[in-house]
Amino acid sequence: MLENCKSAKERWGGVSEIIDRWLEERQAMLVQYCALSGLDQDLSDLQRGEKLRSFCQILVDYVSAGHFEVYDQLIKEGREFDDAEALQEASKLYDTIDTTTERLLDFNDKYLETDDISSLTADLSHLGEALEVRFSTEDRLISVLHTSHKDLVS
Repeated sequence: MLENCKSAKERWGGVSEIIDRWLEERQAMLVQYCALSGLDQDLSDLQRGEKLRSFCQILVDYVSAGHFEVYDQLIKEGREFDDAEALQEASKLYDTIDTTTERLLDFNDKYLETDDISSLTADLSHLGEALEVRFSTEDRLISVLHTSHKDLVS
């Protein structure tokens, strides 16, 4: 998953300042996810809880930036180029992203409300699956709504 994140940044990096910053946040979140997934079982629950809270914060920031900055910018670009086909595909992609948003926020909400981390390993596994779907869908959204127009921009 980390390799996919790096290759996505190589493909889309430099496209715009917002997307660059967002992809950097994605990578930072993914690094924290990997670190959290590989936590030493000898750590105290307090230490795990601190790492989990830090991860949840960057997770929510990443999701928020996508929904309130990046996706809006991409949709705006599709509209500016009057690209009906891209906007139609983007609508379907956005539905997939919405589904993953629910799963990511459910994870966050669960661990904000409890100190019980007994199911954390299984929850992280399910979260990783959702992140993988989300990243590939977001990459496709960028491709459809931004990269496809880059030759039209002088």
